[in-house]
Amino acid sequence: MSLLINVENLYKSFDGNYAVNGVNLHVSSGEIFGLVGPDGAGKTTTMRLICGAYEPDKGKSTVIEVSGFDVMRQTEQAREKIGYLPQRFSLYEELTVLENIRFFAEVRGVSESEWRPRSMEILEFVGLDPFIDRRAGNLSGGMKQKLGLAVALVHRPQVLLLDEPTTGVDPVTRQDFWQLLIKLVGNEGIGEDGTTVLISTPYMDEAARCSRVGFMSGGQIIRKGTPSELRRTFTGSVLEVSGENLKILRKVANKIDGVEQVQMFGDRLHVHVQADREKKVTKRLKKKVERKGLGDVTIRTIPPQLEDVFIQLMETNKE
Repeated sequence: MSLLINVENLYKSFDGNYAVNGVNLHVSSGEIFGLVGPDGAGKTTTMRLICGAYEPDKGKSTVIEVSGFDVMRQTEQAREKIGYLPQRFSLYEELTVLENIRFFAEVRGVSESEWRPRSMEILEFVGLDPFIDRRAGNLSGGMKQKLGLAVALVHRPQVLLLDEPTTGVDPVTRQDFWQLLIKLVGNEGIGEDGTTVLISTPYMDEAARCSRVGFMSGGQIIRKGTPSELRRTFTGSVLEVSGENLKILRKVANKIDGVEQVQMFGDRLHVHVQADREKKVTKRLKKKVERKGLGDVTIRTIPPQLEDVFIQLMETNKE
């Protein structure tokens, strides 16, 4: 596999504060690499640096290469290889779906003889072919995101940069969008050979679908690897606790010796327990539940999820 994104010593500061602080990133063809982190972690700034929208800080021996082109010195050649979907993609709401694609295709220098058949191919791929004459302003949020993806693909990029593309859309639309990405990277009729995706997401279930993941905090990638590799870095055990009175259960669990973290996960708790303390914590928690009359409570050991790994990393990083 060829290296399509090559980033070394990436720095960007605003008013003396680093938004990106020494990022190194290497993504090969056929990969979906996920950047995961809280707001302000540096994900968006990293993407804007890679696509050439921002200039990196000087004097840092920085390297930014896309498909072998130096983004800082061969900007136009590099941009020809990039499809970029920002967080707030600006559609022309008075234009139809097809007119939007035509506009962005012509801005990219794609000829009419090429953009028209290419547009129909892409619209069929993303499921918008029945809506080519609908005004973009009348599309649902999910359909607008699919149109944004179609626009990003119209000039046949090798590298897709997607900045939180599914934020604010419903779970079904998120699922559909990811199915499109997986097909795209799999070269099922629409992508170029060796298409690479760099995506930022706040959703851990999406991170689990990536080939590799980089956890970002404070402008740095604090750990990266495949989802399974990252799960193996978790130290200790995770107890899943379910029952009524979760708020009380959380307070009770937090006071038990050997418990490092207690987090709400929907209708249950994840209790992070120090290594070799799992049995003792489980026993003490059961006793406290009985003593306080908290009803039926289920406690079981589960494999750590990416959320658990990220929370533990963030706590370690603070220290």
